[in-house]
Amino acid sequence: MLINCANACLGNNVSIREGVRIEIVHSSMERVPELTIGNNVNIEQNVQIVCHSRVVIGSNASITANCAIVDVTHPYTSKTDIPRIANRILDEDSYVEIGEGAVLGFGCVVLPNVRIGKMAVIGANAVVTKDVPDYGIAAGVPAKLLKIYRPVD
Repeated sequence: MLINCANACLGNNVSIREGVRIEIVHSSMERVPELTIGNNVNIEQNVQIVCHSRVVIGSNASITANCAIVDVTHPYTSKTDIPRIANRILDEDSYVEIGEGAVLGFGCVVLPNVRIGKMAVIGANAVVTKDVPDYGIAAGVPAKLLKIYRPVD
């Protein structure tokens, strides 16, 4: 596991598996990135989390293997731009919020400025580009809301 974190809050009973990469990206002295992982979260193998502005993972969430969670945008204007695109980061207030008890299916990607609601389920290999409400089920590329289920009391 590679962790490059300076400003992170890690809850109790968090399980982080082999091969996870968690990094906080400092693009300017004025920006203080915030990474928060709640209690009882499990993060499976080979997950990558990139936090430039704000990433929040709620308690009891499950992030299955090979997922990517990024709040970073790499601006692109032309092939001749220098530096190369991987070294460019748009210095904007961005976020990813994953709600309490949410489940991210195998290999899904969560892109910047997305909120995944409480107890939501994201299908395997989905690319989440828009918010998913509480108790929502979303899948596909790009992910589309398939259903909102009623929780059982």
